[in-house]
Amino acid sequence: MTHLVFICGHAGTGKTTLAKRLIGPLMKATGDAFCLLDKDTLYGVYSAAAIGALTGDPNDRDSPLFLQHFRDPEYRGLFDTAAENLQLGIGVIAVGPLSREVREHKLFDQKWLGVPKDVTISVVWVSADEETARERIAARGNPNDAYKLAHWDEYRQRRFVPTGSECDGLLMFDNTAPRPADYDALLARIVQAPQPSGVMLPPLPV
Repeated sequence: MTHLVFICGHAGTGKTTLAKRLIGPLMKATGDAFCLLDKDTLYGVYSAAAIGALTGDPNDRDSPLFLQHFRDPEYRGLFDTAAENLQLGIGVIAVGPLSREVREHKLFDQKWLGVPKDVTISVVWVSADEETARERIAARGNPNDAYKLAHWDEYRQRRFVPTGSECDGLLMFDNTAPRPADYDALLARIVQAPQPSGVMLPPLPV
């Protein structure tokens, strides 16, 4: 059973930190190899060069130009890279906001993603309260976040937590102040496969 795990959520919720915390225990629990694909790592340098050449601002990630012409190709590249690894039997943790795709339930569609049909997909929606998210964004000092911080009232309108039918199939994870037991519970839900009697899932590192 090959796993594709999406770690989704808005800026400042701790998606990448959570993914890095999960990957080792996931490999131990499943016995499979995993790779970590973070959209910002895969495309950050290229997109900075391209948008900078067009607008003079390499840190632009929020303008209509970026959102209309860069966003979807970045995600398609993320999905295609995930598919190549999955076809080799390597599990994938894919990190990115993916809010539109979550709302439209696209991340459970193997055909739309271009991944093998036998892949087990988990979609984790990571949230944090607004104050915590803003503090984390300010603390990390990423120039790509400058627009968000300068136009917070505008940006905050794009923040949402899935509700109702939007939650169908999602693993909701509040990353404001999680306890070790919360990480362990998330790991168990991702693994899903029945565990032999007496076998404990490995705890995540504290």
